[in-house]
Amino acid sequence: QVQLVESGGGLVQPGGSLRLSCAASRSIVNIYAMGWYRQAPGKQRELVATITTGGSTNYADSVKGRFTISRDNAKNAVYLRSNSLKPEDTAVYYCTLELHGGMNYWGKGTLVTISS
Repeated sequence: QVQLVESGGGLVQPGGSLRLSCAASRSIVNIYAMGWYRQAPGKQRELVATITTGGSTNYADSVKGRFTISRDNAKNAVYLRSNSLKPEDTAVYYCTLELHGGMNYWGKGTLVTISS
């Protein structure tokens, strides 16, 4: 079984920055992509950004130009650098890992609160 452990969440003022990290609990050889989703109170979980092993990225329109996803394949880790944060970015952020063949793993989430 694979566990994903997120870190880096917290309270940030509007306009501030945050860096989320996520690492898998063990080495995995057939990862297709890793990424981040988020779920705001009363809303459905939504895509934030994903990155494949080859480095191809995909971003939600709402975060393009403000968020940057990166990964360390050797560490089975993924990161999310978030700049110019807005109150509407407040959510629980979930790390995800997708294997070739479609199996997905999810972290337990880390809370990001944007408030003055």
